Formats: sequence, C-alpha cells, structure tokens
Amino acid sequence: MFDVAPTELLLVIVVALVVIGPKDLPKAMRFVGKWVGKARGMARHFRSGLDTMMREAELEELEKQWRAQNDAIMREFPRLDDAGAGTPPIVPPAGTATTDETPPENPDHAAAATKPETHEVPPRDGPLP
Repeated sequence: MFDVAPTELLLVIVVALVVIGPKDLPKAMRFVGKWVGKARGMARHFRSGLDTMMREAELEELEKQWRAQNDAIMREFPRLDDAGAGTPPIVPPAGTATTDETPPENPDHAAAATKPETHEVPPRDGPLP
C-alpha cells in the first residue's frame, strides 16, 4: 500500500531531526508511536467486528438451510407417534360380530389399516438405540 524506500525514510529522519531537534525527537517519536498504536488497535477492533458480523450472517443462513431440510425430511418421514395421533380408532359397524373365530377378509388389508407405514423413529425423550 505505502511503499517507503530506505532513502525516503532517511530523508524524513533528517528533516525531523532538523525541524524538531535532537533534544525533543525521542518525545515526538513516542507521541507518534502511541497514535500509531491506537490507530492499529482501532483497525483491529473494526476488523474483528466485521468478521463477527460475517460469521453470524453465515450461521443464520446455514440455520435456515438446516431448518428447510429438516422440515422436508419430517414431512417425508413423519414420526410414528405423530402419525397415529390424528386418526380415530377403528370401530366395527353396529350389528357385526367381533369374535376371534372369524378371520378378517383380507389379512394384509387389516394389518395395514391398524399400523401406518412409516420408518421407526427413536422416542423423543429417550436414548438413541
């Protein structure tokens, strides 16, 4: 950014020595050093603030993507306890005999009506298998 050649630096030192004087030159250099340090500290603070804001924005974007993917997965594969919560129990029509001796007309159809076809999901509050 700023390119200072050794000859230019020597010229600045000679001019400072003539203008300020050899007696006050160390005080002036300390003063300049303090201000340069403060400027660097402010630049570092500003840069770290920008980096933090960028990281937070990236995290929010990733969180939105994660939520969208999670919602899509949850729609495709509903939980077992959620799938059966909204369906009423199967009640046979009035006047029909419900004995264990009479088998259902189609065993596959009867089994499908009582158990929803979903993938098994671990319980919400329990440990994973």
